[in-house]
Amino acid sequence: MKKFQTPKRVLLKLSGEALQWEQWYGIDPNFLSYLAKKIVYLVQKEKLEIAIVVGGGNIFRGIELEKGGFDRATGDNMGMLATMINGIAIGEAIEDAGVDVRVMSAISAHKVAEDFIQRRALRHLQKWRVVICVGGSGNPFFSTDSAAVLRALELQCDAVVKATKVDGIYDKDPKKHSDAVRYEILSLEGAIQKNVRVMDQAAIALAHDECMPIYVCRIEDVDKINTEEIVGTYVCTAKYQKK
Repeated sequence: MKKFQTPKRVLLKLSGEALQWEQWYGIDPNFLSYLAKKIVYLVQKEKLEIAIVVGGGNIFRGIELEKGGFDRATGDNMGMLATMINGIAIGEAIEDAGVDVRVMSAISAHKVAEDFIQRRALRHLQKWRVVICVGGSGNPFFSTDSAAVLRALELQCDAVVKATKVDGIYDKDPKKHSDAVRYEILSLEGAIQKNVRVMDQAAIALAHDECMPIYVCRIEDVDKINTEEIVGTYVCTAKYQKK
């Protein structure tokens, strides 16, 4: 990402599925510890202020409950609780690795997380604490991708980093097509037109409207986001492409 801009504060979007790694369900503690050390490196060595939004798909997906006839809002509320479990786990791993953490929730759960308050979150970041945002946006019908872009805007981040199991966005599924080509740069307009699946359309549309860049890379490479070594796809407006 450094060749496009040098970020000082980023929002790291982690899917719940990424935390289960090779397991069929839940959280892989060894991978969590491995990831936490990379995040700590970014804070201590690269001097990046880090906020995190985490999904809950490794524990529960509200949309799956809807398929069984349940109310969508009920399923989404349950999914928000799953993100809290993941956020608490990530926070514990990061603190064990040596950096202070504050878990902040969009839904009240005072015994395990602070309420998300923008000014308080900004102060935590300025004090080099990692802020982990859980509970999605606090509203059903909105994904954690949308919550990630929303929190990135509220926290005045330079970019959203979407950490996945794939090293960027391709013109077709690289697992099915050996000739798939990875985009190095993709406009937010192009991402909407091509209906890319790395984030939902509502999240990309919000990023487009507010000119929030998105960088897509492998989760194993998050410690390289401030270097020339990073491999991924930079999704941005034309304004950023010209820099």
